[in-house]
Amino acid sequence: MGAALGLAQRGHGRTAPNPNVGCVIVNAGRVVGRGWTQPGGRPHAEAMALAQSGAAARGATAYVTLEPCAHESARGPACADSLIAAGVAEVVIALRDPDPRTDGRGIARLEAAGIAVTTGVHTDEAARSMAGFLTRRTQGRPAVTLKLATSLDGCIALADGTSRWITGPRARAHAHLERARHEAILVGRGTLDADVPTLDVRLAGLEDRSPRRVLLASIDAPGWTRIATPEAIADLDGVDHLLVEGGAQTAAAFIRADLVDRLLLYRAPILLGGKPGLADLGLTSLDPAHGRWKLHDARMLGSDRLEVYERVKG
Repeated sequence: MGAALGLAQRGHGRTAPNPNVGCVIVNAGRVVGRGWTQPGGRPHAEAMALAQSGAAARGATAYVTLEPCAHESARGPACADSLIAAGVAEVVIALRDPDPRTDGRGIARLEAAGIAVTTGVHTDEAARSMAGFLTRRTQGRPAVTLKLATSLDGCIALADGTSRWITGPRARAHAHLERARHEAILVGRGTLDADVPTLDVRLAGLEDRSPRRVLLASIDAPGWTRIATPEAIADLDGVDHLLVEGGAQTAAAFIRADLVDRLLLYRAPILLGGKPGLADLGLTSLDPAHGRWKLHDARMLGSDRLEVYERVKG
């Protein structure tokens, strides 16, 4: 299942409105098929893995990060039916599909065909991997990651607005990788006017994965999709993963609206005494600030430190 989860990451930010799923097929201790959801959502991971495994899928075990779909589509057969037709003996599933067209029906169909089904394997990791799909299904909006690159004292620029570069090349490269994993990236009017950002992906081989640009503002701008409020992200068609890059007012607006699911905090070992990374959050006491975030990952990127926090679900 760990290998299937790794494969699923290859489609992260490219499969909306479908989930980014991974599948590994094993027969007699040998991997005979690997698959992940392709850009645009088809072929599904199971279809790719079955095509690779061929006749070796008969009697095999399929490890899949999401319950195989059970609904018919003009774009391809249901994955549960494909696994049955291929003659697999067992299917191991990380997470049940919340889509009402499948939601337990895929599992039931497999079991009715005499296939052994195991569920709940690496469920938390699978939910994290498909956070965009799950958030869209359960909350009607994309999963939101807020990125902040600050000094040790929490500043994103000097007092005069100078901000290039706070972090070093390794941290900036990692931030570009994160851009490649999101369908859209958002900034506010202040960042647009001050930096005229391109918000593209500048990593060799990933240039074509530059996300759609979204502007939180009251005016239109050529080449940008404009929204008037943070809540309007729900109307961004084809966007299951949204990266918010700034600035301070925009970041605060999304936090105040309780729309941030994940924090990327890059901190450089410098002190600026300049412009803070966050505007007023409207807090009147410290109590509401506690217990909202949990640390998921931390690492050094050159001399800079990256901390990844996830929103504590109530």
